[in-house]
Amino acid sequence: MSGMRGIYTLLLYVLLPYVLLRLAWRAWRQPAYLEHVPERFGYCKEQAGAPLIWLHAVSVGETRAAEPLVQALRARYPQHRILLTHMTPTGREAGEQVFGANIARCYLPYDYPGAVRRFLDHFRPQIGVVIETEIWPNLIHACGAHRVPLYLVNARLSEKSFLRYRRYPGLARESLGGLAAVAAQGGDDAQRLSALGASNVAVTGNLKFDIEPPRDELERGAAWRAGHAADRPVLLAASTRDGEEELLLSALPDAAVPGLLTVIVPRHPQRFEEVARLLAARGIRYQRRSGNAPVAPETQVVLGDSMGELFAYYAACDVAFVGGSLLPFGCHNLIEACAAGKPVLVGPSTYNFADAAELAVGAGAARQAPDANALVREAARLLQDRSEAQRMARAALAFCAAHRGATGRTLDLLKF
Repeated sequence: MSGMRGIYTLLLYVLLPYVLLRLAWRAWRQPAYLEHVPERFGYCKEQAGAPLIWLHAVSVGETRAAEPLVQALRARYPQHRILLTHMTPTGREAGEQVFGANIARCYLPYDYPGAVRRFLDHFRPQIGVVIETEIWPNLIHACGAHRVPLYLVNARLSEKSFLRYRRYPGLARESLGGLAAVAAQGGDDAQRLSALGASNVAVTGNLKFDIEPPRDELERGAAWRAGHAADRPVLLAASTRDGEEELLLSALPDAAVPGLLTVIVPRHPQRFEEVARLLAARGIRYQRRSGNAPVAPETQVVLGDSMGELFAYYAACDVAFVGGSLLPFGCHNLIEACAAGKPVLVGPSTYNFADAAELAVGAGAARQAPDANALVREAARLLQDRSEAQRMARAALAFCAAHRGATGRTLDLLKF
């Protein structure tokens, strides 16, 4: 074991009590974290069979991004089974919703040498594919020892993350150098990854542009709108993060849009109750999506407390704000909103989707606001200017169509 990786591994063992406490703390907010705990240490009951292609998608966003690649791999390698690993219960649940029982699934073990060795010995994959930026030194080393080519695909690396990895140049170079190849989303990502030590780096684009909105979800959203809010303008706040709902609710009274209905969909299900309490504390008249009741005329907000319906929410709205962008969370997937053909608004923080956000704004598909007040004012303008909103909707669809093709380029890079 190299010196830097040895220090890293020693630190992992020192932090093991903290890792367990953090798992327990997360379970207090989301009990599903207590399920399948042995898998996090490499003890897996799932029998995937061989030959096997393994993909790792840490949470919901990466799981959805993996969908076109999984479909392409199935078509090209029908004799192989797919194993999908995650780190979060919401990612695992998303995998179950998207892929059903047609794939094997488990948690990826923590990056302890024995845990990753047990995982690889158990499944013996022919190839490993990590979605986006999950760089685990012991996992990468173990894949090399087991002769499992490991690819980093749909890879992105923000300037902030680049500076963090650059503090440990030896470990970054050893880890990235152990990858078979890297498929980067954009040129800046490729340059940063190469500078840290990755070799065989190709720019393949963003897999998320290849995601087709599910027809059943679009139809469900259109039916909900027709049956519940046909005569009201609808603003969607999608994938909101802690603190963003309060900013929006403070700014919304200035919107001055007659009959406005706001739909708020928190990013994480464990926050549904928290947002409900916030609405109640502010005296806002709200209903829950899970109640599936007709929206009363006096209702101001619908709380989207359901999972797996994000495209339905997009289909039901007139204007979509994509959360994680008002506060420094880096933004969530604005490409999905564009793919649904909606005018898109984002806040100032977009480092997770820097290229996509810049391109979307440049294409006229999205607009960026510096704060919640400016965002609400822009939403009000679009809700009252239907011709401009429709122009942005057409631009959003054209924007997505112009950037498809990452799946095919990524598939051609994978060799096994």
